[in-house]
Formats: sequence, C-alpha cells, structure tokens
Amino acid sequence: MTPRTADRPQMSIEEFEELERRAPEMVRLEFLNGKVQVKAVPDGNHGQIIMWLLKQCMRWRPELSLFPEQGLKVDSYRRGRARPDGVLAPEEYFVGAGEWADSDGVLMVVEVTSGDADTNQRDRVEKPQGYAAAGIPVYLLVDREAGSVTVHQEPAAGAYRSTTTRPFGAVVELPDPVGIALETEKLKDYV
Repeated sequence: MTPRTADRPQMSIEEFEELERRAPEMVRLEFLNGKVQVKAVPDGNHGQIIMWLLKQCMRWRPELSLFPEQGLKVDSYRRGRARPDGVLAPEEYFVGAGEWADSDGVLMVVEVTSGDADTNQRDRVEKPQGYAAAGIPVYLLVDREAGSVTVHQEPAAGAYRSTTTRPFGAVVELPDPVGIALETEKLKDYV
C-alpha cells in the first residue's frame, strides 16, 4: 500500500474540517503532512505549564495574549491545520477569526509534549516544519520528557535556521518579536 503524503493526503482540507467539527469533545484533531493526527488531551501538569507561560507573557508583554488551543491554518505547509497548545499574538487578534485562523501576525506558537506515542514525530519534527513554513517567527517547545525548553527561530524555506535547547531551570531567551526572558526553574515542578 502506498503511504499517504502531502501529494496524496488522506482527505481534502474540507473533509478534515468536517471530521474535526463532528469529533467528540475529548478528541482533538490536527491535519499535518497530509494526514489526520489525534492530539492527546492535556493532563493537569500540561495545563499548568500553559498557565505558567500565560502568566509570564502577561507579566512581560501585557499588550499580547497567549491563546490556548487556537486553531491555525498552516496552509503553506501542505494545507495543514494545527492546534498549538498556545498561540502568542496581539490582544484581540483572533476576534472574528473562527476556529481555524490565519497564522499571519502570530508571534509565537507553543507546544508542550504529552508523552503519547506520536510526540516525537508531531512536536519535534512535523510541527517545527509546519510553523516555519507558515512564517511564524518563534516556536517554543516545552519538552517534559527531556526536561528542556527548545526555542526555534528564524523561519526560512520551511525550516527554522536557529534552534536553542536549554534544561529546565535555565533562563530561556525568547527572541524578538516576543522579547521575553523565561526563568524556567518552576517547570521542574510539572514533570
């Protein structure tokens, strides 16, 4: 059997959006690299990490908002649809945008690993490619399994040209246009 790829996706984007609309609430779907992916439902520590990061963003950049679970069109990456754990954008940026918003103007996306079988492929390989192809300036990966934070920056030609990984406890610089220094010691409590 021939594997499904972006050239031969499992379904059209319209079919995916219909499937996603009809999925039960406890199932979160994404459409990456031409295939439907089931994203793990977050546990309490996952949610706490997003809340911690939301508070950091509000503290240092009150004119911005970290939107949990906002669906994004990553059309330049194989007509994909992604649902990052967090999307940093100007306040009220997504008003009227609907479930799948354009990624133009998004400053940063955040993913927190969930420990499911697809984490490596999805969060460490496919998501960076998709977000870079969409031109999102910063992709922040909070990797609970590795106990580290990875900052991807400088998107060009479908990849991030610069990637920096620091262990939990280190100060992590989020480059412009985000411009925040995160003291990540607290993340050790959430693994």
